[in-house]
Amino acid sequence: MSEVINFRVDKKLKSEAQAVVKKMGISLSDALNISLRKLVRDKSIDIDLEEPSDWFIEQMAEVERERAMGEVSPSFSNMKEAIKWLDGKGKKYAR
Repeated sequence: MSEVINFRVDKKLKSEAQAVVKKMGISLSDALNISLRKLVRDKSIDIDLEEPSDWFIEQMAEVERERAMGEVSPSFSNMKEAIKWLDGKGKKYAR
């Protein structure tokens, strides 16, 4: 059995949301039902309030460049090994 929920939303927001879900091949009603099911299942709401800063985006790009060049630390089985590697003068990145 279906129920109807009425709530107010900014006209522009509704229009933009409809355009997004249309590209996904679902209706706005489907998207809202999916969101409600996730809320009930997880008992939480994921809220992302801000876009990543330019600084954060630059840092992530740098990390990806370092990974592509193989400049990442090796894996360690315990903290003593990690500290020894960090303190070592001849440390080499894993490739």
